[in-house]
Amino acid sequence: MASRTTRGSLEPGDHLTREEFERRYEAMPYIRKAELIEGVVYMPSPVRLKQHGSPNAVFIWWLTHYWACTPGVRVGDNTTVRLDLDNESQPDGLMIREPSHGGRVVIGPRGYIESAPELVGEIAASSASFDLHTKLHVYRRNQVQEYVVWRVEDAVVNWFVLRQGDYAPLPLSPAGIYQSAVFPGLWLDAAALVRTDLPTVLRVLQEGIASPEHAAFVAQLQQAACRAQQGQEG
Repeated sequence: MASRTTRGSLEPGDHLTREEFERRYEAMPYIRKAELIEGVVYMPSPVRLKQHGSPNAVFIWWLTHYWACTPGVRVGDNTTVRLDLDNESQPDGLMIREPSHGGRVVIGPRGYIESAPELVGEIAASSASFDLHTKLHVYRRNQVQEYVVWRVEDAVVNWFVLRQGDYAPLPLSPAGIYQSAVFPGLWLDAAALVRTDLPTVLRVLQEGIASPEHAAFVAQLQQAACRAQQGQEG
């Protein structure tokens, strides 16, 4: 096994502590994305429009529409997540339940997310991708509750939900729709997504947002926020 380096630059394949990884990353602001996965530095190649740039934009657009209608959640785009001492990821997209509304994550003093978000999404090339192997195991071990991987070249979306410590495929509804188990009303027509049929993606999401389950979730978020506020005042 390679020893942990002590050079000043950040290079792919370096074996670093999380502290040293952050120090080097912050000293190189021209680097747009770097991750520490199982103690090893990963730096992706330049992003192509059709294979990553546009799919990532669509994925964030879908999450953001849900966020706009769900007070108490928050979406992040390429946001640093401190998972554990050997893993600091920067997922393509994520969504959390705000700590002020009963969420489990902590926003640290430097603004980083501490511990696992409720939902993480990655844009991957294919089933052979790093996102469906090493990263999947890291997210599972750190208890990311839902993990969505859009395999662009395969035209497939994999949605995993954490059940009894392991990831299981989220079953489709009878209508062929993914319905989040963690964020009620977050619905996805994956077939429409992979063919970039944005009107259908939006229509299905709006149906989820209009569902009784979403209304109940929004009420739950509001109640959690009220309890937290009362606790602070007490």
